Amino acid sequence: MSALEQARQAAIAAARDARVAYRGGRVSPTAGIAPGLTQANLIALPREWAYDFLLYAQRNPKACPILDVSDAGQPSTLLAEGADLRTDLPLYRIWRDGKLVEEVSDATQAWAEHDDMVAFLIGCSFTFETALQEAGIEVRHIADGRNVPMYRTNRACRPAGRLHGEMVVSMRPIPAAQVAQASAISGRYPSVHGAPVHIGEPALLGIDDLSRPDFGEAVRIEPGEIPVFWACGVTPQAAVMASGVPFAITHSPGHMFITDVPDSTYHV
Repeated sequence: MSALEQARQAAIAAARDARVAYRGGRVSPTAGIAPGLTQANLIALPREWAYDFLLYAQRNPKACPILDVSDAGQPSTLLAEGADLRTDLPLYRIWRDGKLVEEVSDATQAWAEHDDMVAFLIGCSFTFETALQEAGIEVRHIADGRNVPMYRTNRACRPAGRLHGEMVVSMRPIPAAQVAQASAISGRYPSVHGAPVHIGEPALLGIDDLSRPDFGEAVRIEPGEIPVFWACGVTPQAAVMASGVPFAITHSPGHMFITDVPDSTYHV
């Protein structure tokens, strides 16, 4: 077995170990876990709402790039053999009438309320963070052991059916001299949000205070660093809130589904 294949097998083993740990109740952000493997956002909806969301994602591919869609009533995915989407993420959010009512480490009971739940796995920018690190670009929330900061913006997504809402972005502070490189590296991963949507002045996105993210945790920004913003897979949760969706299950921001798929699969 080649060294490359050994590394891939080790990463898959780490991903499966992490899913087993989450199934057992461990709760922690997934940034930096099983480096080299793709991570994904989750939103699950009753089939009645699934087409609306599929159209919403198709119309807003930068923020909602779909990696997989489950069959109705099946909490499984080809992206990770044997995984259970009801239990194998560290933390879930339960939504009713557009309002967050609960966060749980096991969504089995909530999922059982509808026998036709359709799960969408959405690309996550955690996927290209390994490439950033390999290029010598520090990923601050990983370096400091924090959840990535995420912000609601003033950029409206294109509506679809009953769904509308604004784009959510994640932010990483990048030294000015490395911003172009970070943009080029992430731009090679269009299926997991790709290149940044904004660089620099947060007020132009409607963000008043970087120290108060809407989701996740604030991170330090050192002198000479520039805030760089990527489209974020929490955008579907903004649509759930804005549209008053009757029932939905999502990941908790920063607590992703770790797949068995190498991140190189989505590199172009």
